[in-house]
Amino acid sequence: MLSLLLMASCTGAPDDAEAPEPAPGVQVAPFGEVDGVPVELFTLANAQGMEIRLTNYGGIVTHLFVPDAEGTPGDIALGYDTLEGYLEQTPYFGSLIGRYGNRIGGASFTLDGETWTLAANDGPNHLHGGERGFDKVVWAAEPFEETGRRGVRLAYTSPDGEEGYPGTLDMEVTYTLTDENAFEIDYHATTDKATPVNLTQHTYFNLAGVGNGDILDHELTLLADRFTPGDEMLIPTGELQPVEGTPFDFTEPTAIGARIDADDTQIAYGGGYDHNFVLNGEAGALRLAARVADPVSGRVMEVHTTEPGIQFYTGNFLDGSITGKGVSYERRSGFCLETQHFPDSPNQNAFPSTILRPGEAYTSRTVYSFDVLP
Repeated sequence: MLSLLLMASCTGAPDDAEAPEPAPGVQVAPFGEVDGVPVELFTLANAQGMEIRLTNYGGIVTHLFVPDAEGTPGDIALGYDTLEGYLEQTPYFGSLIGRYGNRIGGASFTLDGETWTLAANDGPNHLHGGERGFDKVVWAAEPFEETGRRGVRLAYTSPDGEEGYPGTLDMEVTYTLTDENAFEIDYHATTDKATPVNLTQHTYFNLAGVGNGDILDHELTLLADRFTPGDEMLIPTGELQPVEGTPFDFTEPTAIGARIDADDTQIAYGGGYDHNFVLNGEAGALRLAARVADPVSGRVMEVHTTEPGIQFYTGNFLDGSITGKGVSYERRSGFCLETQHFPDSPNQNAFPSTILRPGEAYTSRTVYSFDVLP
């Protein structure tokens, strides 16, 4: 494991999760252990009142404090205050997802003439890397500080055959908080055998703050003229359907709840929104993908990415049975914007390829940036 104690200035995490006032920089504190392996909690803070807490267990973002229109920081990330919550029950709160984010139909794929069988952990399908995806492993972690930036580099090697995938996959994911209130995520991976790779980040956001109601009044803009409709199990049909004239049209700012219960087959399949949107512009170029504004707190989040797609999920499967940070997580109390390649791409030849081969490098970049309404 990369050294976790390289910074002489590192101190323990604040005791009060509701009052983030650390000095700008990086702090490191123990966060428990998993199977005898120590787990750490990293706190990234800037001078603008923004703070990110993350752990090297699953690359999980546990807290995300962002100032509102009055300049008061509030935690906008659903999750837990302790490691135990993530070990006991979590719908991927704040996690790094892989080897393949989203669903693979039939929990199998054929690559170069050979069929690979994966865990069927979502009915008959494969979801978010399987029974023990990258959200459930301890990553090596190394904090860093640079001018105007501070962050953590996470590293993990997924062995050949892990969760049924071919090839040894070497990865580095870097989380960075800038002085401009941007949360940057950079992914890099290489392999020794051809394998599908689709990494993403699964934070549930509520710009009003955790515990402050649902997200239905948040106004969303998605720079996507098409989406990938799915079957009743949300496996893409292969079609790229125009959003115009459907409840999936967020090309202009629209309240998330405006059409979330529309009489629409795709809405019924997802219990709301749980769909991949085909982003406009050139994949591989960092471009604006989404903008969300909360009219009450005044917080605004923009998402830029190099990925071709983004999964918009509205917490439809939350039902109040999960409690974290003293809050019962009710239906639609958080939303996800997971930048990604399309679901089931290994089985959909018309979709952009997710196959990484030896000698190539998988690279991806996503930036969540925060501001307030004028």
